[in-house]
Amino acid sequence: MERRPNPVGARVSKAYARRMRYAVLKLLACMLLGSSLSFAGSPPLTGDWYGALDVGTNVLHLKLTIKQETGGSISAVLVSLDQGGTPIPVSTITVANDSLYLAIAMAGASFDGAIVGTGDASEIRGHWSQGGMQLPLTFTRTGKPPEPKRPQVPTKPYPYREENVSYENKAAKVSFAATLTVPAGSGPFPAVLLITGSGAEDRDEAVFGHRPFLIIADYLTRHGIAVLRADDRGVGGSTGSIVTSTTKELAQDALAGVAFLQTRSEIDPKHIGLVGHSEGANVASIAATQSSDVRFIVMLGGMGLVGEQVLYRQGWRQMEQSGAPKEMVDQERALQEGIFAAVKAETDSTRLANRLREVGKKAGKDLGDAEIASLVQQVGSPWFRYFLAFDPAPVLKDVRCPVLALYGEKDTQATPKENAPAVEAALKSGGNKDATVRVLPGLNHLFQTASTGAVSEYGQIEETFAPAALEAIETWIARHSTH
Repeated sequence: MERRPNPVGARVSKAYARRMRYAVLKLLACMLLGSSLSFAGSPPLTGDWYGALDVGTNVLHLKLTIKQETGGSISAVLVSLDQGGTPIPVSTITVANDSLYLAIAMAGASFDGAIVGTGDASEIRGHWSQGGMQLPLTFTRTGKPPEPKRPQVPTKPYPYREENVSYENKAAKVSFAATLTVPAGSGPFPAVLLITGSGAEDRDEAVFGHRPFLIIADYLTRHGIAVLRADDRGVGGSTGSIVTSTTKELAQDALAGVAFLQTRSEIDPKHIGLVGHSEGANVASIAATQSSDVRFIVMLGGMGLVGEQVLYRQGWRQMEQSGAPKEMVDQERALQEGIFAAVKAETDSTRLANRLREVGKKAGKDLGDAEIASLVQQVGSPWFRYFLAFDPAPVLKDVRCPVLALYGEKDTQATPKENAPAVEAALKSGGNKDATVRVLPGLNHLFQTASTGAVSEYGQIEETFAPAALEAIETWIARHSTH
């Protein structure tokens, strides 16, 4: 359910749901931290390199930084300039003669390139390999892409107070680094905690050059609502691991944020709510059933169907609707259904690997050992297993606080045609008397004004978050925060 990438970040977006092409997109949303390798001679590769990876639906601009450490070892950092980043370790770095090789075992990916030329004219020409695909990729000393236009990004000084804060989920022994924005004045103010979508996300939910949570926080705070937004587990200044955490466990992180807000004198403890995007919407609904301190929730592109069905609609069904050749749709369907069945049947990693290998063969795709290992780590993770089976309906039936559920008409990740009615039906079935479900025309999963709603558009659109969606959120919260 990632924007978010994320990713298996995405977690939903990093799951196998969008198959390997989208896995490349999410992988390269990440910062690549190199292991070290000693080598003789002065390294001609140190410094910054820029490249562009064409994945068919989008072009990702990359920056590769190579450093020589004390003692002669080298390290590398790869950043997707369009997406922001979460660390993924490089298992192997090899520099030999005029070649550079990087391997990322946990993602089943690698880069193999030849070094040509000297000085500013030098290049590293090679291929990025992942998921049975091999994509050409050339790094050059020059060619840094222009900064994308993001006209909604606010400029300082802000007309409100911004403070870096920290708080803990003591039960899980996880600490969070966060930003609290407080309106001008004495307060106390209503407040919301923003909850990111699937995958390892920073406090701004940075994706494809956009920072939607920064835009939301700025808008709400300017309109009298305090906002707390935090780095996910294991991201930025936060501890813990998002990969080993389930959606249910993340709800406890949200409640830790609520508890922190209650300690602040500027915040009205009777008007604290949660705003969750994508998977974050489901995190918000779970948290609301566990604590009456959550006075309202806003669900942005949340799922109303069982996780497995959501993934199907992001995978082969979306391909089918877009007119993809039948043989491609059939292979995607066979892969997804086979993988999900294997995950549900096998808890042992070795048996799961064997089942996945069989699934690939039956679908006409020979999965290599590295790819199998990557898949086992991804779909065999606690998060994925929980998400695959998660049914939001029973949770939503138990939500008693006011709920606003918004969807973009052109959302292709949490399709409004199926998810919006399911959310509305579950809330009404549970007797919630203050539930509003709206589908906003022309918007995608990130709530941008879009042409098609496809993921490939996200980075190309200058708008980060549609003004109509911002106004809808603020107006509803304001109405539910009056004394």
